[in-house]
Amino acid sequence: MYVAVKGGEAAIDNAHRLLADRRRGDRSVPALTLDQIMEQFALGVDRVMSEGSLYDRRLAALAVKQARGDLIEAIFLVRAYRTTLPRFGYAEPVETGRMLVERRISACYKDLPGGQLLGPTFDYTHRLLDEELDGDPEVEGGRTREGAAEPVASVADILDGEGLIETDGDLLPAEPGDITQTPMEFPLSRAMRLQSLSRGDEGFLLALGYSTQRGYARSHPFAGEIRIGEVEVEVFVPELGFAVPLGRVQVTECQMVNQFKGSAKAPPQFTRGYGLVFGQSERKAMAMALCDRALRAEELGEDVVAPPQDQEFVISHCDNVQATGFVEHLKLPHYVDFQAELGLVRQMRAEYAARQADSRSGDVVADEVQEAAE
Repeated sequence: MYVAVKGGEAAIDNAHRLLADRRRGDRSVPALTLDQIMEQFALGVDRVMSEGSLYDRRLAALAVKQARGDLIEAIFLVRAYRTTLPRFGYAEPVETGRMLVERRISACYKDLPGGQLLGPTFDYTHRLLDEELDGDPEVEGGRTREGAAEPVASVADILDGEGLIETDGDLLPAEPGDITQTPMEFPLSRAMRLQSLSRGDEGFLLALGYSTQRGYARSHPFAGEIRIGEVEVEVFVPELGFAVPLGRVQVTECQMVNQFKGSAKAPPQFTRGYGLVFGQSERKAMAMALCDRALRAEELGEDVVAPPQDQEFVISHCDNVQATGFVEHLKLPHYVDFQAELGLVRQMRAEYAARQADSRSGDVVADEVQEAAE
């Protein structure tokens, strides 16, 4: 038994060395630096920060490099590192209305106060491979930030001014809770659901959001506003008696506007679906907003008839770190379990064969009796 254990350890050490070799790749090709990953794989870094639930571009870039570009593995690495960090407090609620936006679009209004800002986007590209990128052409100038110099009003505020959409103040409690500190018990508050969705897997939420548009929990959404930009993060310091700014982070916010026919307690009005994630990740923010609205079905008196409206289904399965752990643990040894299953199947097959033999014997006897009677 000791020899088997030592042999297993040697195999694991060799696997680690092979992984490091494959990670480096062809030595004639220059090694990737973290600065290159941060600057040129920025959207991958943003996803790792968002679903890893830790805003640190360099650590996210390191995780991407260590994971050989496997973003879910990188997210896992960031989450694991996050658990080692001390928690010294909570930030004040971020005022996204004061965001310095670099991209801001609305599908509801053509002419917005402050204007539509296209910013850096794939939306208007032709999705054709650009062979010129193979030569890695240099673009003149350094990295620049273009956008609104001052905060701009949101579409939701415009609708709220006419009383056409539910007010923001009714949506969240004063104490939102913390899913990383409190075990989840269903039903969850909307604040806890939003936390889970914010770091949930983009692909899973995208599929669920898509399903709501295909008729599963149909709610006819409009992209009220999608904005990307920097917001200031502040922490209240009791000794000082006021909040102190820690710096700025880039976020993507989506306000989805949905139809609502009204009820005995509320007139017909629009309702909201909300998404907020780290970095530039508007597809994830939109999918989050679609799922958020679907999960509010019971609160709004709607029938819960589809998976996106079932919060236990959505929240329990949206976390790719948990999902990865549960799926990939199947690669670990299950020798004892399988031998038990193997023995059970063999026993069941033997019993089945015996029943079949008895049945055939009974048929033969019946045939002989029939022949004797004739």
